[in-house]
Amino acid sequence: MEISRIRALRGPNLWSRRTSVEAIVKCTEAERSLTNFPGFENRLRERFPDIGLAIPSAAALLPSKAQALQYAALGLQVAAGCPVTFSRTAETVDPGVYQVVVEYTEEEVGRQALKLGLELCHAAMHDTPFDLEGAIAQLRDLDEDVRLGPSTGSIVQAAMVRGIPVRRLTEGSLVQFGWGCKQRRIQAAEMDRTSAIAESIAQDKELTKELLRSAGVPVPWGRSVDDAEDAWRAAQEIGGPVVVKPRDGNQGKGVAVNMRTREEVMGAYHVAAEVSDDILVEPFIPGHDFRLLVVGNQVVAAARRDQPQVIGDGVHTIRELVDQVNADPRRSTGHATSLTKIRFDEIALATLARQGFQADSVPAKGAQVVLRNNANLSTGGTATDVTDNVHPAMAAQAVAAAQMVGLDICGVDVVCETVLKPLEHQGGGIVEVNAAPGLRMHLQPSYGKGRPVGEAIVSNMYQDGDDGRIPLVTVSGTNGKTTTVRLITHMLEDSGKTVGMTSTDGIYLRGKRIDTGDCSGPKSARNVLMHPDVEAAVLETARGGVLREGLGFDRCDVAVVTNIGVGDHLGLSYINTVEDLAVVKRVIVENVATTGYAVLNAADPMVAKMAPASPGGVIFFAADIRNPTMSTHFAQGKRVIYVDEGPRGKEVVAAEGGKEVCRVSLADVPLTRNGAIGFQVENVMAATAAGWALGLDWAVIRQALATFVSDSATAPGRFNLFDFKGATLIADYGHNPDAIQALVNGVEAMAAKRRVVVISGAGDRRDEDIRRQTEILGDAFDDVILYQDKCQRGRADGEVIALLHQGLVHAKRAKHVEEIHGEFTAIDAGLSRLQAGDLCLILIDQVEESLAYLAKRCEEK
Repeated sequence: MEISRIRALRGPNLWSRRTSVEAIVKCTEAERSLTNFPGFENRLRERFPDIGLAIPSAAALLPSKAQALQYAALGLQVAAGCPVTFSRTAETVDPGVYQVVVEYTEEEVGRQALKLGLELCHAAMHDTPFDLEGAIAQLRDLDEDVRLGPSTGSIVQAAMVRGIPVRRLTEGSLVQFGWGCKQRRIQAAEMDRTSAIAESIAQDKELTKELLRSAGVPVPWGRSVDDAEDAWRAAQEIGGPVVVKPRDGNQGKGVAVNMRTREEVMGAYHVAAEVSDDILVEPFIPGHDFRLLVVGNQVVAAARRDQPQVIGDGVHTIRELVDQVNADPRRSTGHATSLTKIRFDEIALATLARQGFQADSVPAKGAQVVLRNNANLSTGGTATDVTDNVHPAMAAQAVAAAQMVGLDICGVDVVCETVLKPLEHQGGGIVEVNAAPGLRMHLQPSYGKGRPVGEAIVSNMYQDGDDGRIPLVTVSGTNGKTTTVRLITHMLEDSGKTVGMTSTDGIYLRGKRIDTGDCSGPKSARNVLMHPDVEAAVLETARGGVLREGLGFDRCDVAVVTNIGVGDHLGLSYINTVEDLAVVKRVIVENVATTGYAVLNAADPMVAKMAPASPGGVIFFAADIRNPTMSTHFAQGKRVIYVDEGPRGKEVVAAEGGKEVCRVSLADVPLTRNGAIGFQVENVMAATAAGWALGLDWAVIRQALATFVSDSATAPGRFNLFDFKGATLIADYGHNPDAIQALVNGVEAMAAKRRVVVISGAGDRRDEDIRRQTEILGDAFDDVILYQDKCQRGRADGEVIALLHQGLVHAKRAKHVEEIHGEFTAIDAGLSRLQAGDLCLILIDQVEESLAYLAKRCEEK
């Protein structure tokens, strides 16, 4: 068994809504059935007894070795503490080839779990050792390294509970909430609107104290010192115990408190100098160390922080007592747990010496031994929640301190005897304010209850009821996607919104293309949703991106599926049937918001069957209201869009509750040529339904349909019309049988003396799909010019042309067939055969280049 490819599905996907890794696994003929390997399952369970926890039933493993890998990869993540539950194995049409899908919470962990799961299976197969503890530890350590820390994680979790979209922007703690113009960003516990100036002030502890003193907030006075001797002089000026600390330090690094003697002060200076070149000496305020967390204009949590310490038992040495404390599973070396291990370093030894102890001293039973003079959790201290006890006056001063510095999230460090009294009544003071404060002491205090500080921060960013989302429409299907996307975009722009749009020919913002190429995948979707100007998004969603990575969003307001028909791109990525393709296209429907709508083509049975998958409502569209799906939906009082005859010809009708809501005459919709172009009528119905689902005013929808222009500039390669010396040219990017049939139906509604078609074929289609295109065209055109395009997509020279020829063998109308090498040469050949009144359909491959060339030729006299 071997893994040939691993993909990360980073959004809702073919298999589930969960982030997963998908592996292509190849098994030998024997490995397709575990009955060929007696004892394999027992050996697997011996090496990993908890693998059964990952298997949904107590039954034996499913038949193949691929399933064994599935459950091993999932089970190893579970054993490492990752909250994952989903996995699946599907056999492909290729014998012995499987798609193994395993959920992950961190991508790197999911990938590594597959690798270790494969090693486990090999060990069970060959009866060799497997280091289970090492594998689990490896995954656990990797998970701790890459996942968000507790502070950022709590904010992210609070946002997710509120339904706010979350996107991690870096491997660190930079996270975006919301989409487009509603986005906000945090880094650790710092918000995007915190100014660099405020952060700089908070880092400058002396400047901070000056500002706070001017606001009437009690602070200890002190000064910067130049060297150790100057530090001692400052201590003498103060005339009592002092604190020595870096002017721009954090997390208690280099801080020494209650220094009294010359040796202590000068030693503390040297320790602080290892952290910063600028050292402060200030009075030591006796009392406890408290941290008040200010978010916006209120204190949302408070904790008393106690120094790292051990209690003697008269038996064990201090070093042994520290080891016992550090054995607490809540303590780790980093910030992943609620407590940090006590450091037994030079600072700890110096602190012990001041108390008359050494590392190997055995303190008396009940004796309190302090290992550090500062109470930071990052150096092993503990926290006790005191939020409910904070005096209103003290809370007000903490808020004033945060606002004076300019911090909207601020950790205010207070030293005093109790938080029950105002600072002035007990000689206490604010000793520091901190930007990006750690939150874990409030989330998981050592004693007392945790506080929902993540929720408080999210509430400061977003008002109640605001989920940070903008209107999002996604469009999928075989044909008509791009035109429908452009129509919906035009409607939203006419409603006054700045729209970000993705399509197969680029990303557009305010009607201008800001990126080129095929932008119908998840990366482009994420880019649009990250743009700060975007007020609404309309995203073309192709099958390739869904298979490759999943969706670029978690849910949408409107999902439009135009059609499936006989399908396209079949035979690629294990999508071999129309039914397979429909499952892929259905992914957008499965991820409609409960308040949203799926807009589905009722005339296409594959699309109509997607309706039950929508968590929201469904709007069906079809030209014929008598379609059984349409008539049933209409009878149930639900929304439908159909075509009816009116005073001026065909009209698009919107109905709900058994009554008409609106009519739009197709005579006022230039795109449809008075309703004669059937596939454009379908696109108009789909876009109208999407506008209705978004709650757009009908006047806006009417105006947008009337003013939408589908030319080579606004909708390149989508039924673009040109006039060439009295002949009609149509340029289109149609490249599958359904698209060709739709084009033929449209052309037949247009008068022409003689019809000419210029066509090539995409090499990555099935043979029968390439042949079928010219079978259709040969019955509708007089002259057929075949050309080999620039990229054969894996086909040998001449192979595609030969298939196109085969499709013309039984042509009923085509009398002249010509084969030409090169797209532009073929276009010239087609144009040379035209006279006034003729019609030429040119199926272009190089869209922009071909359209520019046609425009130039049409300018010729």
